[in-house]
Amino acid sequence: MNFHVDAGWQPVLDAWRASTEGKRLLAYLAEREAAGATIYPPDPLRALRLTPLADTRVVILGQDPYHGPGQAEGLAFSVQPDLHKLPPSLKNIFKELQRDLGQQPPMNGHLGAWAERGVLLLNTSLTVEDGQPASHAKRGWEALTDALIAAAAADPTPKVFMLWGAHAQAKAPLIEGHGHLVLQSNHPSPLSASRPPVPFIGNGHFSTAAHWLAEKGRAIDFGL
Repeated sequence: MNFHVDAGWQPVLDAWRASTEGKRLLAYLAEREAAGATIYPPDPLRALRLTPLADTRVVILGQDPYHGPGQAEGLAFSVQPDLHKLPPSLKNIFKELQRDLGQQPPMNGHLGAWAERGVLLLNTSLTVEDGQPASHAKRGWEALTDALIAAAAADPTPKVFMLWGAHAQAKAPLIEGHGHLVLQSNHPSPLSASRPPVPFIGNGHFSTAAHWLAEKGRAIDFGL
């Protein structure tokens, strides 16, 4: 695993690697690989290299990497550029992007352009085994990702946190009280995207974030 990340995130990663949770999780991953398990994505910490802490404008929290071949690429909700069939949640993200900002759906589901412009696409669990959703949840990744969320919140530069669904919304206490904008709605999954209390489709998070950040002098471009 590549442990070299943006310098702003490195102290958080190093502290986690030295912790009991970090050592236990890394030992578990090594055991699973030795047993022949296929683990996705191949580069779990990619988001921490593509989106430096100092450049982070928006934080979008996912839950678990995609668990099918050729899908997960270390960025929450994003898939590899050559994947032709998009996951349903990503389709709904593009649907809301079109409804909210008038943008046509992109040619593929790769969100690297967002990551490079300051959108931290962070899953709360960073690895998964082939065909087994949530197989690495509650194994130790959450200690790292909670610390990363807290570090982003403690950094005073204005940010927008998009919390979609109950799992992401449970992280709100790590964020509140730091002056950032916190936006909450249902998850983009087809199971909840159009349901009350706050449907994902129609939440207006992209335009709200863009306007708020522009007022703070940290404009963001959600084009893909």
